[in-house]
Amino acid sequence: MSFKVVIPARYGSTRLPGKPLVDLAGKPMVQHVWERAQASGAEEVILATDDSRVEATARTFGARVCLTSVHHASGSDRIAEVAARMDWPDDAIVVNLQGDEPLTPPCIVRQVAENLATHPEAVIATLCTPITRAAQLYDPHTVKVVRDARNFALYFSRAPIPWERDALDMEVSPALQVCQRHIGMYAYRVGYLKRFTRMESCALERIESLEQLRALYQGARIHVDVALETPPAGVDTPEDVERVSMVLKQAG
Repeated sequence: MSFKVVIPARYGSTRLPGKPLVDLAGKPMVQHVWERAQASGAEEVILATDDSRVEATARTFGARVCLTSVHHASGSDRIAEVAARMDWPDDAIVVNLQGDEPLTPPCIVRQVAENLATHPEAVIATLCTPITRAAQLYDPHTVKVVRDARNFALYFSRAPIPWERDALDMEVSPALQVCQRHIGMYAYRVGYLKRFTRMESCALERIESLEQLRALYQGARIHVDVALETPPAGVDTPEDVERVSMVLKQAG
C-alpha cells in the first residue's frame, strides 16, 4: 500500500505569526512535522506553503516543496493544488498532515492511509480518540464525532454529542462512552479531493466551521478509526511552543 503526504504550512497566523518557522528544540517546527511524515513510510512527502521564507527553510533540510497560492481557504484546497500540479492519479491516497503538529506519531499517519485503502466505500478517512473528561465534551475547541456500527462518521460537532435527554450530571453521562474526540488528520482519494474542493460550502459547515461536514452533507462516507496512539496537542500559542519544546528536548 503506497500513499503520499502533503504538509500544508501557511506562514500567516493570528496567534503565532511565522508559525511554521518557530524554533522547537533547535529545529523549525515544519522540519519536525516533515520528519514525522518521512518516518511514516509514505512514498512521497511534499511541503505545501504560500511563503518563500518557508520554502527556503524547507529546502535546507532536504524537503520537497510546492509553492502554492496565497488565496486558499483551507489546507484541503492547498493539497488539491499540489495533487493537480503533480498529476497524481485519481485513485492515489494522500494524507493531509497539518504543519503545526510536530509531535504526531508516524504510525497514525500510516494508519489513516491504510484505513482508506481497506475501505473502498470511503472517500475520506480520519481518526479519533476517546474523550476522558466531561470538560472536553463541552469545549467547542474539541471537535466531537459519533460513528455508526461500521465506524463511519454520523456527524462531527463542536457541541456535546450525543446529548442525554434526562442528563443531570454529564460527568457520568453515557455520552462519554459514545462520543470521540476527532483528530484533524485526513486521508483522501485524490479524485474525490479535487471534487470536494470544488463543492460549495453548506450551512452545516459554516455554522460549525468544520469543512468535513460539507462532505457528509453531500453523502460522502468518512471512515473514522480510533488512533493507535493519541497525538499530543499541536502548536497554536507561545505557551504551546514552550510545552512542545520541552517534550522534544526530553525526548532527545
